[in-house]
Amino acid sequence: MEMKSHTSDPESNNQKPSGFNKIMEWKVGVMPLPVYIVLAIIVLIAAYTNQLPTDMIGGFAVIMVLGVLLGDIGQRIPYFNSIGGPAILSLFVPSMLVFFGTLSTSAYDAVDQLMTSDHSNFLYFYIACLVVGSILGMNRTVLIQGFIRMFIPLVTGTIAAVTVGTLVGMLFGYSMHHTFFYIVVPIIAGGIGEGILPLSAGYAGVLGGDASTYISQLVPAAIIGNVCAIIIAGLMKKLGEKRPELAGHDKLVRSNKGDKVLEAAKESSTKAIDFSLMGAGLLVAMSLFVLGRVVEHWIHVVAGFTLSGAIIMIIAATIIKSGNLLPAKLQTGAQQLYKFVSTAFTWPLMVGLGIVFIPLEDVASVFTIGFAVTCASVVIAMAATGYFVGKLMNMYPVEACIVTACHSGLGGTGDVAILSASGRMALMPFAQISTRLGGAATVIGATALMHFFG
Repeated sequence: MEMKSHTSDPESNNQKPSGFNKIMEWKVGVMPLPVYIVLAIIVLIAAYTNQLPTDMIGGFAVIMVLGVLLGDIGQRIPYFNSIGGPAILSLFVPSMLVFFGTLSTSAYDAVDQLMTSDHSNFLYFYIACLVVGSILGMNRTVLIQGFIRMFIPLVTGTIAAVTVGTLVGMLFGYSMHHTFFYIVVPIIAGGIGEGILPLSAGYAGVLGGDASTYISQLVPAAIIGNVCAIIIAGLMKKLGEKRPELAGHDKLVRSNKGDKVLEAAKESSTKAIDFSLMGAGLLVAMSLFVLGRVVEHWIHVVAGFTLSGAIIMIIAATIIKSGNLLPAKLQTGAQQLYKFVSTAFTWPLMVGLGIVFIPLEDVASVFTIGFAVTCASVVIAMAATGYFVGKLMNMYPVEACIVTACHSGLGGTGDVAILSASGRMALMPFAQISTRLGGAATVIGATALMHFFG
């Protein structure tokens, strides 16, 4: 693997390092290569001698070791790094380790303990930090305009995805019924936990049988669609670099107050890191996440329907930001926490997602060229519609395309992968709206249609 070489001492620029000093300048991520190798060997020995703690500590050790390496490799490979290489490697290499049985049981158990909702739930910790921190760090005008305007690209993109995907599937010999219910709908259902599982239960309620029999039929399309969305996000990042006028660089809506927004962003980025404020920001993020869960429960009890706690968290954070209900210092703390979490944990988090939530055996069982092309057509139609409709609505087309494409991702898992491939983690609140609300509407609509056409 090609390694970068940096000199940290300005006075040594004219002297070539030699021996051990030269080796120490080879990096894996930000770590000197020899240091990384020693740490990786420690974790590897513990994992394969069953001495790795099967808890949060062991889980972090595994995902950090793999995430640092795979993210670094993905960023170094020419062309591949332009289509989301780090995200693709971080998701699918660990999934392949599980598929081929080369990941030790203790390593899998440790990561499972870290990632899943009935244990440490690191995925939702990450999402809560990003959602709350990015909302509280946004310009209020841009935030409100973004939420209002994103629904039109989302709705038109969904219509285009359903139409194009169904037609392409029929061209490859699939029936309209199978293409719509088992390929198109799973891609836009909002992920596995929030989409595929309730969708399979809905199908089982209409068609009979156990919900588990439908899961393996629905998951492959969702996974392939997510890969396509990651690649599109990477291409959009490249387009934004070549055509800066098409990209908002974390801003979704073109604002008449653009200069003031830019000045505010620059001022925010130059503020000194305050670790006590970051701690306060963590409390704010976790409290709003808990609030979302509590309100979700009571809405279900009182009104008889379910509104995702993540959506409630977004609404609460938006109200706080719009009304300026939180002291500016605490908003800054939440924003700095978001920057730390997104910088330090994105690739490791995706390693954990690949190990626990990406079952390659399900994809391998149904994969054909026609199946893959149909899945790709769904995502391309949705993303392209978001791009052009967003442009007409005075949104940045690159960001509009990326947020709309998140509707074809694997829920929170997919949002992280897609946004990291595009380098736009600040769009997480909009991505969550696209995924959660779009997915919920898809599940409800598809289940209702299954009653008529099942």
